[in-house]
Amino acid sequence: MHISAASGYHGPPPWQWADLATSWTLEPVVLALSVLAGGGYLLGVRRLARAGTRWQPTRTAAFLGGLALWLWLTCSGIGVYERILFTDRAVQVVLLLMVVPLLLALGAPVSLLVEASPPQRQERILRALRSGPSKLLMFPAVSTVLLMAPPWLLYFTPWYEKSLSSGAWNIGLHVSLVALGLAYFWPRLQLDPVGREYPHLVGLFITFAEVIFDAGLGIVLIYGGHLVAGHYYVALDRPWGPSPAQDQTWGGNALWVLGDLVGLPFLAALVRRMIVQGREETARVDAELDRQYAAVAAAVPAGGEPEPEEGMRPWWLDDPNLKHRYGG
Repeated sequence: MHISAASGYHGPPPWQWADLATSWTLEPVVLALSVLAGGGYLLGVRRLARAGTRWQPTRTAAFLGGLALWLWLTCSGIGVYERILFTDRAVQVVLLLMVVPLLLALGAPVSLLVEASPPQRQERILRALRSGPSKLLMFPAVSTVLLMAPPWLLYFTPWYEKSLSSGAWNIGLHVSLVALGLAYFWPRLQLDPVGREYPHLVGLFITFAEVIFDAGLGIVLIYGGHLVAGHYYVALDRPWGPSPAQDQTWGGNALWVLGDLVGLPFLAALVRRMIVQGREETARVDAELDRQYAAVAAAVPAGGEPEPEEGMRPWWLDDPNLKHRYGG
């Protein structure tokens, strides 16, 4: 704790890059949730392994990495200075809303829960996911609002200043941003069961819209002329670092640039998911065609040639300009 007699400031000493690794604080709620979630996840993986089912290690790494990042953002130097520097809070907000939930969603925790549960519990979980409220929450327009609206509400309502002055509101911010981000990434990635599937192109279009919203928020914070939580930062009387106005300018740039950059991993994950699903669909179609052809072949007497069924006949045999070349 740094105390300045000249200014009356009571807070941490001047920020340095080393504080990201050397300064620590305790966020008990996030710590407890992370331990419970991580322990439950590993227990599910172990249960599947005992049943002879292999769970993808990359999913485990993504989920545990998301929990580790959540802890680091709230308990490391970023957590120490989150109520002191506007820029520090801006970086924290972007990562809590967009990166931590993305990593957690890539871990497919609901799929793990379903596969590791007994049949009756599996049915209850899937029934809940098919319910009306679940479908509404995962509707693209609703989940998009849950991602785009929170930063605007945070900076232009009393929510932001309350998160600075109240410990309970601060903890609520740490948890609610991650929950709102999950409400978006879960139905967009569709790694976990969802109430209704939507084309992945919807996620691509939404991502581009989110880039515009990030840019708009950054521009308003930089050039809007309104000092967010100005009374709080002026009363803090910090004797080091940028002025409150300069700090907000830096924070607005961080929201703008970082918000756009962190969208790239999601785009990569979405494109990869589209490719994987395309391959799986192709494999299913090929297997079905092979099955149909095998069934037709089995019905033909020995030595005969199976006649292709409708839908299996090559298209060029029915083309009036080509069929004569192939004996059609």
